[in-house]
Amino acid sequence: MQPTLTDLEAVSRMVHAVVPPTPQYCWPLLCERIGTEVWVKHENHTPVGAFKIRGGLVYFDHLVKSLHKPIGVITATRGNHGQSIGFAARRYGIAATVVVPHGNSREKNSAMRALGVELIEHGDDFQASRDYAESIARERGLHMLPSFHPLLVTGVGTYCLELFHAVKDIDVAYVPIGLGSGICGMVAARDALGLKTSIVGVVSAHAPAYALSYAAHRAVEHPTTTALADGIACRLPEPAALEVIWKRVDKIVQVTDDEIASAMRAIFECTHNVAEGAGAASVAAAMKERALIAGRRIAVVLSGGNVDRTVFADVLSGEPNI
Repeated sequence: MQPTLTDLEAVSRMVHAVVPPTPQYCWPLLCERIGTEVWVKHENHTPVGAFKIRGGLVYFDHLVKSLHKPIGVITATRGNHGQSIGFAARRYGIAATVVVPHGNSREKNSAMRALGVELIEHGDDFQASRDYAESIARERGLHMLPSFHPLLVTGVGTYCLELFHAVKDIDVAYVPIGLGSGICGMVAARDALGLKTSIVGVVSAHAPAYALSYAAHRAVEHPTTTALADGIACRLPEPAALEVIWKRVDKIVQVTDDEIASAMRAIFECTHNVAEGAGAASVAAAMKERALIAGRRIAVVLSGGNVDRTVFADVLSGEPNI
């Protein structure tokens, strides 16, 4: 069931006791670059550098209130969800184990370890890590914490509520799709407020499972080959997220690693903010659709800024934006 306005407002109070509302800025240079009025929702400004922290806080609040305190929790991630779980688990005094695929971001791994999680590397992609996490949960008697869940959607929906309260009459909102909590949260907030904003999902062209599933109106599995947008490198779509996306998202735009790199440079040049590949995907889509959105008020979600230093240095050393 989609969260209501009452649900979103209630968890907002809880989230804001830990994480202040993040800003949304209209940067003149970025507006000039894209050719219209663009508002950036800065979820890279949270204590873990990404929007996921909101869902983790809401999930753990519900967990400790509704169940006996588990001996520990386990989850799978490419990084930002894991940091969210590590942050919330530490606040509630619960041991957390996180499984990541081999070759995961070194700095995201380090950040999770700094939050006190036990980090395990297994598999070649997120789905393989999730399957392994489920097996460990059974062996150790741990609470398996999903990467998509109604409580996570309600939690991350709080950033969308902040955006819509702060900026009126948004015509189009571009939202990156990883497993789907962010875009489902945006849908929930828009619908709860009775707004007419068009919501556009953004995926990597090298991880197109959600775009293919949207077009086919059935779940389509597809390998991921993106070298830059690990946060949206999803091989197998989440069925509950697909149901929302099919019904309430206007379209899905695919962006390549080169287009994401160009957007990362544009964000740094125009705002001096750091965006990871997934976090820059919404800007990449807006740049790609420049001709379609001219004269409209646009929102883009900068969902995270957790990019490895060496990766970001390589991106910035690339050809400048034109």
